[in-house]
Amino acid sequence: MRYILDTHAILWCTDRRNNKLSPKAEEAIIDQKNSIFISSASLWEIAIKKGLGKIDVSFDRLLDELDRVGFSVLHAESKYLQKVIDLPQIHKDPFDRLIIATALVEDMTVITSDDNIQKYDVRWVW
Repeated sequence: MRYILDTHAILWCTDRRNNKLSPKAEEAIIDQKNSIFISSASLWEIAIKKGLGKIDVSFDRLLDELDRVGFSVLHAESKYLQKVIDLPQIHKDPFDRLIIATALVEDMTVITSDDNIQKYDVRWVW
């Protein structure tokens, strides 16, 4: 299967000291048969929060860890942005909306604990 991680799932799976992943989420991530993706929007969100002092994470170390485990980064393509326009206004977070749109366009399952994302017509696991 193909999965895309919500931002908090990225942070939790790359920081073993603060791993709050559910057993189902962790199982999906470590299963070698699955492909795991992250949105460049998540990296942007992490960089913004790091810059504001809202999270304490080494951005370079995070990028190294994502590369080490083989997660693929998906950049914001016009087809994802077009899908964002069409999404119902359930959730106002622009980063989450881009993750949802990417999942829908690419037929992926979102790994998220976010109740707002789970309100969309998108596959998710937690």
